[in-house]
Amino acid sequence: MAIPPSKSAAIVIVGAGVFGLSTALELTRRGYTNITVLDRHLAPVPDGSSVDVSRIIRADYADVFYARMALDALQNGWHGEYAPYFYQSGLMCTQTQGCGEHEYIAQSKQNMEQLGGKAANLLSFQGAEIRQQYPGIHGDLSQASGYVNMDSGWANAELSIGHLARNCTRAGVSFRAGPQGTVTDFLTQTTTATTGKKRVTGVRTASGESIAADLVMVSTGAWTPHLLEMTGRSVSVAQPVAFLQLTADEARELDNNRCPVILDLSTGWFTFPPTPGTHLLKIARHGFGYERTNEAKPQNPSAYSAPTLARQGGYLPPDAEKALREGLELWLPRFKDRPFVQRRLCWYSDTPKGDFIVDYHPDYEGLFVATGGSGHAFKFLPVLGRYVADSLELTASAEQRQKWAWPVAPQPIASGDGSRGGPPRRRLTPEERARL
Repeated sequence: MAIPPSKSAAIVIVGAGVFGLSTALELTRRGYTNITVLDRHLAPVPDGSSVDVSRIIRADYADVFYARMALDALQNGWHGEYAPYFYQSGLMCTQTQGCGEHEYIAQSKQNMEQLGGKAANLLSFQGAEIRQQYPGIHGDLSQASGYVNMDSGWANAELSIGHLARNCTRAGVSFRAGPQGTVTDFLTQTTTATTGKKRVTGVRTASGESIAADLVMVSTGAWTPHLLEMTGRSVSVAQPVAFLQLTADEARELDNNRCPVILDLSTGWFTFPPTPGTHLLKIARHGFGYERTNEAKPQNPSAYSAPTLARQGGYLPPDAEKALREGLELWLPRFKDRPFVQRRLCWYSDTPKGDFIVDYHPDYEGLFVATGGSGHAFKFLPVLGRYVADSLELTASAEQRQKWAWPVAPQPIASGDGSRGGPPRRRLTPEERARL
C-alpha cells in the first residue's frame, strides 16, 4: 500500500498545467516545504492544454460528482480570487441534430435544478426562441433545443494559470524550465528481488541532470505517454481550434452581455463571446479528436499517440477546418467564409469515461499520477489541488478514490462521458503529422 510523503519530503511535480500547479500550491498550504515543478516552459506553458485565451466554466455535467465539484470551483474561486478572469456570459447547452431529448443535456439540466434548487438560473428553449433571446446568433436554428445556464460562462485560461503560477512562486515552490525542466525518464531502483517492483527515486532531464525525489508526481496531460504506458487508460488526441477577427461593431453584437458560450453537443462545435479588447472570435470542437502516432520507446513499449515535445505549429486537417466552418454556417453564417487569423490543435488526455486518473501508480513506489483531464479539467482550477492532495494523502472520499483510481485493466476509449460530438477519432496521416 502506498505511503503518503512526509511534509519535509522532496516532491518533484512534472508538468506545470492545472493539475501540477494547483496541487503544488495546495501542498504548500498543507505544510509541505520542498516542492519543485518541472516543465519544458515556464507557466503559462504556451501549448499546454490548460492555457488559452478562453476555457468554458460550467457546472453543467451529467455526472453529479463533477457537477458538485464545479459548483465548488465557481463558489470558492471563480466568484472569488479568480473573478477578474471569469466572464459570467451564460452557457448554452444545445443539440441541433436528432429528435427527442439529448441524454447528456437532460441529465445536466436535472443536476443543475437539483443542486441549485430554486436558485438555478436556467432558461429552456426550442428552435427560433434562441434568435429571439440572442439576436446576434442569426443562423437557421429551427431544429435546435436545449437550455442556457446563466450561472456558467468562460475564463481567460492563460491569465488564470499565470495567477496560479505566481501564487506558487510566492508560496515557495521552485520551478525549472527548458532542457533542465524537460523530463525524459525516471530514476529507479529495484526494491525487492522477489517482486521486481521498482521505486522511482527521481527524474532525468533533457540537460542530462538527475534530480532526486522522495515522490514524483506526473501531471503531464497529453504528454504523459512519453513517460508512462497509458494504453487502455488514456489516449492523447488533438482537437481543432481557430480564431476569426471581428470588427468592434460585430463583436458588440456577440459580447458577454448579449451572447452566451455556445456548446452544440450534436457536433461538438462550440464558440465563445469575442475576447474583450481584441474582438477575436474563437471556435473549436469538443469531439473525439485526432491521434498522432509515436514510435515505441523503453518507458512505453507500445506505439502511442502524443504531441511532440516541440511547440506545436498552426495547422488544421482539412476535415477539421470544414467542420468548424459548418458550425459557423449553422450558428453565425455571416462569418462562415471569414479567414482564420489563427488556428491550431489543442491536445486532450482522454480516458474511457472522462474520469481523471489521480492515484499512486501500482507498479512503482514513489510515483503518483494526476492526469487524464479529458478536456474538462481546467474549470476546476481554484479547487482541483485540494482534491488531488486528498488523493495523495489518502484522505479522499470513497467516491473520489473509486472514480480517479488507476485503471488496473485497460479499457476501450471511445465514447467518454457523453459530452462529445462529431465524427469518430482518427489517426493523422503521415502528411498531416509532417505539418504539425
